[in-house]
Amino acid sequence: MKFAFLIFKVFPYGGVQRDMLRIAQDCVNAGHEVTIYTGEWRGAMPDSRIRVEVLPSSGWLNHQRHQSLIHHMQIELARNPVDLVVGFNRMAGLDVYYAADPCYIQRAHQERSWFYRNMPFVRGRYRFFAEAEKAVMGAQSRCQILLLTEREKHSFQHWYHTPDNRFHLLPANIPFEKFANKNREYCRAYARQQFNLPATANIVLTVGSAFFRKGVDRVIDAIAALPDHLRDNTWLVAIGEYESNSNIEAYCKKHGISHRCIHVGGRSDVPDLMVGCDVFAHPARSELAGIVLIEAMTAGAPVLVSEVCGYAPRVAEAVAGVVLANPYKQEDMNQTLAMMLQSQQKEIWQTNGQRYVAHIHATTSKTAEADYIIELGLCLHAKK
Repeated sequence: MKFAFLIFKVFPYGGVQRDMLRIAQDCVNAGHEVTIYTGEWRGAMPDSRIRVEVLPSSGWLNHQRHQSLIHHMQIELARNPVDLVVGFNRMAGLDVYYAADPCYIQRAHQERSWFYRNMPFVRGRYRFFAEAEKAVMGAQSRCQILLLTEREKHSFQHWYHTPDNRFHLLPANIPFEKFANKNREYCRAYARQQFNLPATANIVLTVGSAFFRKGVDRVIDAIAALPDHLRDNTWLVAIGEYESNSNIEAYCKKHGISHRCIHVGGRSDVPDLMVGCDVFAHPARSELAGIVLIEAMTAGAPVLVSEVCGYAPRVAEAVAGVVLANPYKQEDMNQTLAMMLQSQQKEIWQTNGQRYVAHIHATTSKTAEADYIIELGLCLHAKK
């Protein structure tokens, strides 16, 4: 079968992008053809058996560029028909949608003001993303939806009344091989050597592509609030390609700890840094699932996470760190980070997380997402 995977951008360490590439690889390994259509590609290209088409887009505003890109995707699909169209961003014309983002319209109503939805200079953006989401989730749509958490299903159904039979809940993917045979002492030394830090330095690690939404600013606030003796031996290592309007350097300088914050963009050695850090912090404001939480547990990193994250209950169930209660309070974050950096429970959190993910890894399919997509493709092809 021929599959088309549609995604707006591909970054070296974006969670959705990595999932997309892994699923594409699993589909190819199962004997199917995959073409990826995207507007931007950063980092190494995938397996040569996977065709990548980087398409043009135009427009002054972000949503206008997305509209243009979708138009070019539709032209390409008309020229080169496929058996199944799989989207990793919301847009019309999908057969399958990989739901890696929270409900947009719910966030627009609960987290934004009336002006966001109605003022002329932002109304176009709101309407574009709302209509794109409705095209996927609307009750009249036939798009099948691959869900990462049950929680978000209820959000979508509240706004769109999407039938139950169009949702397919995926098991958490465990990147077990990525962390196999990692030596903790070696990784601790490696992480500190990479950034010229003292051998005894505390490293707080963040991984994510959105400075504000992933709560990196909250981590900076917490490090700035540490007691002097603890702050003087603690550094933030922030991995991720942030939004153009974010300025982590200015934010760190404002809080007087620019010399303790290291922003390194995308990196290929994230598994080693996860194994070698003292705390993996992810106090996100919004996170549908958070595969980085599963990765951190696989690495044996103590996890500090906000309750709003879809996979936060897994951290709590595993007793692999601390889940911050909702509504979020910065004081709780400050106190918890200080406690975790000094806690005697570090090794317990490490062991608990690794045991938890090892059990999931042993009892679930390693190619579950691709299996769902292939099955949906076969069903749709049979109906035609």
